[in-house]
Amino acid sequence: MRKRPFIVAALLIMIGGVGLAAKHVYDHSEPAAASGPAPAVPVIAGKVASHDVPIYLRGVGTVIAYNNVVVHSLISGPITKVTFTQGQTVKKGDLLAQIDPDPYQAQIDQITATRDRDQALLVNAQADLDRYTQLLAKGFATSQLVATQKAQVIQLQATIKADEALLQAEQINLSYTRLTSPIDGVTGIRQIDEGNIIHPTDTFGLVDVAQVQPISLIFTLPEDTLPQIQKQMAKGQQLTVFAYSQDDKTKLDEGKLLLLDNQIVQTTGTIRLRATFPNARNQLWPGALVNVRLLLDTRTGGLTIAGSAVQQGPNGPYVYVIAPDGTARIRPVTVAQLTEGQALIDSGLEANETVVVDGQYRLVQGAPVQVLRGKAADEAAMQSAVQQAIP
Repeated sequence: MRKRPFIVAALLIMIGGVGLAAKHVYDHSEPAAASGPAPAVPVIAGKVASHDVPIYLRGVGTVIAYNNVVVHSLISGPITKVTFTQGQTVKKGDLLAQIDPDPYQAQIDQITATRDRDQALLVNAQADLDRYTQLLAKGFATSQLVATQKAQVIQLQATIKADEALLQAEQINLSYTRLTSPIDGVTGIRQIDEGNIIHPTDTFGLVDVAQVQPISLIFTLPEDTLPQIQKQMAKGQQLTVFAYSQDDKTKLDEGKLLLLDNQIVQTTGTIRLRATFPNARNQLWPGALVNVRLLLDTRTGGLTIAGSAVQQGPNGPYVYVIAPDGTARIRPVTVAQLTEGQALIDSGLEANETVVVDGQYRLVQGAPVQVLRGKAADEAAMQSAVQQAIP
């Protein structure tokens, strides 16, 4: 019983020591949690610009020849001469190959001789008819004789017409021995070599000629863009089309929209369009796959910012706007299009507002920011790119 007060006193001393130790730890950790305001986050900023902005519809298309012709022969015969080089640029009417003309010239000579003979017979028959007609008037010839002679004259006239028709047909066949280019264009791979016999039934003919100046482009757009295109076309203006390389960095040519297809492709939900380009530098070539931009309209006073300023959140796109007090504020925006690194803003921003274009990964709502400029901004942009590239 005498030891109990001492035990109670020892317990009280131990509890007090634990409390003092806890207070010591708390006192040392509390300043770290309340050491003052958070440091400013270094960022790169840009202004919201206001200017005229082109509105594009984007698609993918295939380049095709404006005209494409396979040169076939309409007659059979051996090729005696080939006068073009594969890949050569040719004009309409240029000689490409020569078929042996001798058999057709011989036919012409024979028919010409037959026609000349029949013409001589006609002259003699006409003279007899004139004489018999005079004798009939004097009573020295019968009407039957005159009628028979007249029939012979008519027969010979018809024979000569037939001769002329045969002669014309053979002259046409002779002209077919010259295989010429039907259009201006570029020749492809030669399918028949000199010395071979060409036939009208040959599948691949002599050569393919493709017209590339001008040149055409077939491309597709979503069917829901059709009303917008029709609205612009109804104004009577011809829409401009731009062709870009597959990496979308190099503009290849500028042309005009030629037509809308007469039906929508239901399997893909797209509409096909055809544009034509002058292709003066031959940067478009048949069969090439290119990116297409159809200039639909130009927005006057459109608001644009760097595309890197737009971030994607669970509720849609947003940007960080730098408030007058130097803090970052989240602002939801609506983006109309993103072209060449510039975002066209439909709503959410005003002209000349300052937005963060790089360094957003360290920002939160209300965080103070330090806008970097010059060399510091370049170094920060490089560091940001490296950090974003690291998975």
